Amino acid sequence: MDKPVLVILAAGIGNRYGGLKQITPVGPSGELIIDYSIYDAVKAGFEKIVCIITRELESDFREVIGNRVSKYVEVTYAYQELDRLPPGCRTPQGRTRPWGTTHALLCAKNLLHGPFAVVNADDYYGPSAFKTIYDWLAARESDSKTDKKPRFAMVGYLIENTVPDTGHVTRGICEADEKGFLASIAERKMVEKTPSGARFSEDGGATWIDIPTGTLVSMNFWGLDESFLAESERDFPLFLDGNLLSNPMKCEFLLPVEIGALVRGGRVEVEVLRSGDTWFGITYKEDKPVVAGAIAEMHEKKTYPTPLWG
Repeated sequence: MDKPVLVILAAGIGNRYGGLKQITPVGPSGELIIDYSIYDAVKAGFEKIVCIITRELESDFREVIGNRVSKYVEVTYAYQELDRLPPGCRTPQGRTRPWGTTHALLCAKNLLHGPFAVVNADDYYGPSAFKTIYDWLAARESDSKTDKKPRFAMVGYLIENTVPDTGHVTRGICEADEKGFLASIAERKMVEKTPSGARFSEDGGATWIDIPTGTLVSMNFWGLDESFLAESERDFPLFLDGNLLSNPMKCEFLLPVEIGALVRGGRVEVEVLRSGDTWFGITYKEDKPVVAGAIAEMHEKKTYPTPLWG
């Protein structure tokens, strides 16, 4: 069985942030958020990374990230391209937005031949999360032979550990069954922090629904394998049929949505691996000093060496 590979989703264009947030320094020695994911992944046991980027981002990405970390881990690249569509489908005229995170994985299909973990380039997940997912993926060789259906994993976080102090964010609110498997995932697009936890609105802020402390959320940290690519490749044409007419410029084939549909359809199982780590990410420019401060504190506590790759 192939060793687990880490896939980093870095093709996003950072609309809300106003720039390429994937290459925004946040560490005391100019480290990027992605540096910490790669560092934690290498310590957990990952030996190969597949970075999914756009052609336009390639030069900057290689210069700022890839060429530097390739001293410590094997780095390969896949390219998310708008014209990577099923036969008979065409990109709508004027569309520039990528087709979403599930489509990004399909663009890397030729590089993924065994178990792999998936993370966002602009999120900080924490050391224990990478160790947890690596160990789970590495142990799947024997278990997978007796599975009745494909089994994947999700690293779940507590809602109170994932909502920034300012602005609204999107979160995948999850429920797990009594056996510890994902029962449902619902995307909430207007989530904000409150003194007692968090809340979300479905009507632009006219009314709010509280999210209890301890609620499980997905931060797009998955453990998958080739069977997921096969399932999503079958579903992509159906997604396009249902969305190209109604939302041709912005529809996205997203991982949480696709995995949620596979779970509802009984086609896969997703084991929930809980993390007590605190998530950090840059959604808005106001988030950068908060993230930088949290990372500086971790360096002071010797969670990370200074400089990181010293």
